[in-house]
Amino acid sequence: MPTPHADRALAHALDLLERVPLVDGHNDLPFVIHVDREARGDVAVYDPGRSHQDHDTDIPRLRDGKVAAQFWASFIPSHSPHPGRRVMEVMDVILQMEARHPETFLPGRCAADVARARRQGRIASFITVEGGAGLENSLAPLRVWHAAGMRLMTLCHNETLDWVDSATDAPRHGGLTAFGRAVVLELNRLGVIVDLAHVSHAVMHQVLDLSRAPVLFSHSNAFALCNHPRNVPDDVLARVKGKGAVVMATFVPSFISQELRNWYRPLMDPYGKALKGDREDGHASHERKAGPPPHATLEQLCDHIAYLAERTGIAHLGIGSDFYGGRTPRGLEHVGRFPHLVAELVRRGWSDDALAALVSGNVLRVMRAVERVGRTLRKTETARVGRIEDFDGPAARPS
Repeated sequence: MPTPHADRALAHALDLLERVPLVDGHNDLPFVIHVDREARGDVAVYDPGRSHQDHDTDIPRLRDGKVAAQFWASFIPSHSPHPGRRVMEVMDVILQMEARHPETFLPGRCAADVARARRQGRIASFITVEGGAGLENSLAPLRVWHAAGMRLMTLCHNETLDWVDSATDAPRHGGLTAFGRAVVLELNRLGVIVDLAHVSHAVMHQVLDLSRAPVLFSHSNAFALCNHPRNVPDDVLARVKGKGAVVMATFVPSFISQELRNWYRPLMDPYGKALKGDREDGHASHERKAGPPPHATLEQLCDHIAYLAERTGIAHLGIGSDFYGGRTPRGLEHVGRFPHLVAELVRRGWSDDALAALVSGNVLRVMRAVERVGRTLRKTETARVGRIEDFDGPAARPS
């Protein structure tokens, strides 16, 4: 049973979220719908308007969680066949969600749409692309995706691409290639947020040097507290404030708990990805030897947020849940639990101003800055056109 003090903290959190919008930087519901055996990408069949207790995200619980704006990921696995087509299929799921549930979702295409959606009692819906595999080594899709509504792009996912090193794969380029730099600069020109959530630590530094606009780490935690390569190391955190960037703390258990990260190590390659083979059998065998995996918790996530605040300052924090229909921390089982995260920070003495910055103020500042930079650059720069071999030479052409 929650204590009276806990009840007061939750009441305070709920009151704050009535007054201040909550922006979540990453959710994979579109991919869940895309791969659902019955829906197969048809939003009408999946029906996010009804409760989906077997997953973590649906419209009723988005409402319970006081979510004011959601960044949806057009995610595909890096080695998907026909990646350009498949990105568009997942992006189409987001567009279907907006079209089929206009009472709930307002298409979000700029920072001002968050306030507009709240005035209308709706949730601003933002389209992102997670991973550049769907570019198929051409710059042209960037502009097509932007025209379709994309406003944030995560440069890669768990695998190194022909032009960018991933945090969870062997590096091949020492960071970004010339084509990778062109991708970043074109995103700046378009007014699209560059997201460093999955890139190698070297790429983090290179993009902070290169980008003309602030960047996001849309779903990452502190490497110092949990040494998963997906998390942000101290030397990068030291640069975040000076670059106006924002790190959005994520709910992925193995990015939160060092104990859980250690438990999983025998099942992972050196870069933090699951070993190939029968994962269920491997997991069961390891559990028989090592005991059940430890749990990541809401409280541990708040430790990450506190550490990030200490390293970067309150003005450079956000929330990027990465709810994906998989494992979740205790206390953050689904999108309806966002107020409980805020309540824990209330109990830790966070002020309303600090909480307002965390839940939306900081990411909205980045969004406005990216839009402003894009408007300026489009007055002076033409579109960057070409394929990878035009930038990195004929040897870069995929076989």
